[in-house]
Amino acid sequence: MAARSFTFPPLIDRPLLSLPSPSSRSVSLPPWRPSSFPAVHFQKSSIVGYSFAPLHLRRRPLVRRSAGESDVPRPLHVHAKHEEPVEVKRTEIFQHWDSWTAKFAAAANLPFLLLQIPQITLNARNLMAGNNAALLAVPWLGMLTGLLGNLSLLSYFAKKRETEAMVVQTLGVISSYIVLTQLVIGEAMPLPQFVVTSVVVWVGVLLNYLNYFGKLNAGVWSFWEDFITVGGLSVLPQLMWSTFVPYLPESILPGAVSFVLALTAVVMARTGNLSEKGVKIIGGLSGWTATLLFMWMPVAQAWTNFLRPENIKGLSASSMLLAMIGNGLMIPRALLVRDFMWFTGCAWASLFYGYGNVLCMYCCNTVSKGFFVATTVGLVLWIGMTFWRDAVVYGYRSPFSSLRDLFKQVS
Repeated sequence: MAARSFTFPPLIDRPLLSLPSPSSRSVSLPPWRPSSFPAVHFQKSSIVGYSFAPLHLRRRPLVRRSAGESDVPRPLHVHAKHEEPVEVKRTEIFQHWDSWTAKFAAAANLPFLLLQIPQITLNARNLMAGNNAALLAVPWLGMLTGLLGNLSLLSYFAKKRETEAMVVQTLGVISSYIVLTQLVIGEAMPLPQFVVTSVVVWVGVLLNYLNYFGKLNAGVWSFWEDFITVGGLSVLPQLMWSTFVPYLPESILPGAVSFVLALTAVVMARTGNLSEKGVKIIGGLSGWTATLLFMWMPVAQAWTNFLRPENIKGLSASSMLLAMIGNGLMIPRALLVRDFMWFTGCAWASLFYGYGNVLCMYCCNTVSKGFFVATTVGLVLWIGMTFWRDAVVYGYRSPFSSLRDLFKQVS
């Protein structure tokens, strides 16, 4: 039988580099026989650039986004030679690590749920024993920053209808509020600040759940979003300033200036006087504000430890360990998806809040050497494994290439 010839039809997605142009020539093939064609495994295709899967199952191309505008970051691979992002081939090793990092992030819920229980128990014992001075070891400014961060993230997840994340943030709000209540009882926090905090917190929780169940007017929710953006940007500089009082004079100037600037930016965004990029930046500020509020917690705690080292015994080593573990469990996921904001927040909290306070407690002889060594070794091994595994998944020779990818997200 004479050999038949045919012309390749045009590809749907984009042409393969290894195939000739459709119109360039014809290809001669041997006579057709049913047994000469191997079975095609549609989902197992290893061809990059062309998919045999149905259109509705194909993955969308990955696009580089800035850290401020990315709601659901997707993994990018940077070619070592051209430094251009290309779609990562979902190999078996990538899927395996992707599954494990998701499990790690889910497991982080447990230490976060238990985070404040040791501190609440210790505070209750000190209050019943009349040892109110021990509560001064817990800075109310640090707890307030964490509570406002939880409240901001609660609004973020309520808008996205992320039920499990909402529950975790709600429990974070409640547990932090209980600690602040204990501090007020022990006269370690001013009462006026506690009253204002109480109103904002419980109104915020109510609005978030009304919006989650579809019972809130869109205009009210929009106002709440603007409120937490302006409030977060106003509170953060004021808390930073207040942390270093009395070495800095008491003043509301940082908060007042930040309030005016934040309010102006929000009004301009709502009235259409900002560019599209500016509106996106304003929309992402609440998430970054929450992250920075959490990042300020170890700074406030370290400053308190420096001023009153004798009160470090009021800290709970279990709480610090849980903070380190909870945030550390999210580092692999944040690194894998190249979310710079998420990675920065959880890495900072794990290293400087959790481990940093354990280090301070060890220096003041409030924890044993064995506890400190075990904590140090565990943290180093976990971070080392995270970067090593991420480099393997992305095909890098150096684990530092993963950090390079993270910093490219903000460029």
